[in-house]
Amino acid sequence: MLAALAIRDIVLIDRLDLAFGAGMSVLTGETGAGKSILLDALSLALGGRGDAGLVRHGQAQGQVTAAFDVPMAHPVRALLRENDLEADGDVILRRVQAEDGRSRAFINDAPVSVSLLRQAGGLLVEIHGQNEARAYTDPAEHRRLLDSFGGCEADCAAVANAHAAMRKAVRALAEQEERIEAARREADYLRASAEELAQLAPVVGEETELADRRQSMMQVEKIAGDLGESFDLLNGTASPITEIASLWRRLERKAEQAPGLLSGPVGFLAEALDRLEDARAGLEAAVRETEFDPRALEATEERLFALRGAARKFQVQVDDLPALRERFEADLAALDAGEEALAGLASAAEAARSAYDAKAAALSKRRQAAAKALEEAVSRELPDLKLERARFIVNLESDPQARSRDGIDTVEFWVQTNPGTKPGPMMKVASGGELSRFLLALKVSLADKGSAPTLVFDEIDTGVGGAVAEAIGSRLARLAGKVQVLTVTHAPQVAAKAGGHFLIMKEDAGADRVATRVKRIDVDHRREEIARMLAGATITDEARAAADRLLSDAPRA
Repeated sequence: MLAALAIRDIVLIDRLDLAFGAGMSVLTGETGAGKSILLDALSLALGGRGDAGLVRHGQAQGQVTAAFDVPMAHPVRALLRENDLEADGDVILRRVQAEDGRSRAFINDAPVSVSLLRQAGGLLVEIHGQNEARAYTDPAEHRRLLDSFGGCEADCAAVANAHAAMRKAVRALAEQEERIEAARREADYLRASAEELAQLAPVVGEETELADRRQSMMQVEKIAGDLGESFDLLNGTASPITEIASLWRRLERKAEQAPGLLSGPVGFLAEALDRLEDARAGLEAAVRETEFDPRALEATEERLFALRGAARKFQVQVDDLPALRERFEADLAALDAGEEALAGLASAAEAARSAYDAKAAALSKRRQAAAKALEEAVSRELPDLKLERARFIVNLESDPQARSRDGIDTVEFWVQTNPGTKPGPMMKVASGGELSRFLLALKVSLADKGSAPTLVFDEIDTGVGGAVAEAIGSRLARLAGKVQVLTVTHAPQVAAKAGGHFLIMKEDAGADRVATRVKRIDVDHRREEIARMLAGATITDEARAAADRLLSDAPRA
């Protein structure tokens, strides 16, 4: 419920702090005292449209804070958790309106969008007035209200799940049909391409390996000739090793004849022979290592160019060719085995559709029973509201082909205000006063089902007589047994039914300024206020006696 409302610098309100209790509370006061300002301020805190004109003259900004005490299981707490907001204590909505037209929104002191504030506010409070589009006159809400009245939530969830399963099965069937049709259109191309790639048998990473091998073989080819010539020079008939060896032997023999004279040159020649032999052996080994078959290079290049040619043809990277081959083969397999799979998916889709139809039909049947019960419940309230010749109609239309997650039914609340007139949508057919009374009868019948925990009624008794006002007050009091009810009223019969009474008035605020004040009044002051509502400016003893009679059966504040 709405536990507290704090208003700062909104129109004629400079500072106002109100605490509300459970049950029914009324707000009364003379015309122009500021009742509409109070509701405008509450609407602002609930995410209503901001306006620079709401800011009190001479102030930079205005602010409204509404604190709510709601059960832990209330849907608003789930909404807060979904948006990473504190959700364990009181729910506090705050709106700051600047004089330049900008506004800021907060929930539990965390900045939020106005859209989220409005969403939270809609879960906490419903405001019903003569001149505004009310939630219960919105056809989009009528099906939900009927389901709530009839206790159809479990059936609705089952239908929603069946609808999701049906859509999934139908989508799988459509995708398979599309795939098979596409495969049929490209069957020849697929087969030729799959065969081509099968023959090519590409492997991931093969291009890099072939390119590296080709590069290496081309480098070897460049130096192989020089290596061969060098080896032939050291190993052939013209090799200098033979002549140097012959020279070394001659000098070695001569060295014996002149000891010490040729020992140096002979040693150097011997060392040179060893080095040359090492060079020859090294060149021989290098020649063996660089030996390659030119046909191997040719084969490597042919394979590399074939892979790259296929990649260009199919417009993919070379390493993507294996996956492309698998896809072609899968598409061909789908084409070959598609009819059997298609038949299975068609059966599954039909089964899912049949399951949905059965659940939707069962829900529709429950809705029809709930519609009749709701019509009867609302009709029982109408005579005392001076609508005894009117009818409330739940216009329920079913179309088995119009499958949706909400079922096959469209629901709209209709009324017939007088016998012989044409029934039609409640918002279009009923006048302002009639609409308010139809709405009240509907709210009483629905009680706390599908309702916000706080209901605000803005002068729904306008234009009705004493007996009707009495009936409205009784029904508001009955409704207050289920939810918190706040009512702005000019009818003393309604005011007397409340458990709490707030008086709205204007007072001088100095310097030719006035301010709206609101105070909770006790039993004695309630007697005077209700007497004023009965008699006008001059309160008579008869008016006080009549006020006493109205208050005699009312709850105490």
